[in-house]
Amino acid sequence: MINPDQIKPDMPVVCSQDGQFATVDHMEGTDTIKLKKDKAGQHHYIPLTWVSSIEGGKVKVDRPGDQAMQEWSTVSPMF
Repeated sequence: MINPDQIKPDMPVVCSQDGQFATVDHMEGTDTIKLKKDKAGQHHYIPLTWVSSIEGGKVKVDRPGDQAMQEWSTVSPMF
């Protein structure tokens, strides 16, 4: 299980194909990662359950980048 305390602001978020598709803004609660704004100025959120590992200062998720960007949320699940 991934320890949410290991996830820090500005860490790159990489897909299962090792390409970076986002950057961590901060953790929201213990199970949601808020990502920095994209080029359009929109924050996105991904669940901690997507994280497969934290290695070399990077957060790696268990899906391809295209799939992650289709499935991420623009609304925090906390509200």
